[in-house]
Amino acid sequence: MDAPHGHLLHPLPPAGPDEVLDTLLARGGVRVERIVSFGQSSPDGFWYDQTEDEFVVLLAGAAVLRFEDGDRTVDLVPGSWVDIPAHCRHRVEATAADEATVWLTVFWPAA
Repeated sequence: MDAPHGHLLHPLPPAGPDEVLDTLLARGGVRVERIVSFGQSSPDGFWYDQTEDEFVVLLAGAAVLRFEDGDRTVDLVPGSWVDIPAHCRHRVEATAADEATVWLTVFWPAA
């Protein structure tokens, strides 16, 4: 049996107006995604309010997440990670405009 495999940073999709999301694995209620951003941010007034827990690792580029609770921000650089519980309202405030921002996200059902 051939085990699925790949590289998270090569190849990257070309820059475009939208983020590119690739589901790398979905099994047993767990989903792993690679997201590539090119300067995108959440629309004004939009907040993610997800029913799943989410673990985020930034692999390349830079990003700023904003959390509604306490109106706090978290600056992400390669190697930074954030654990976002279900229903923790957050948004992408900014991603690097001059290079690809590559995220690895893991989702699973909230406890």
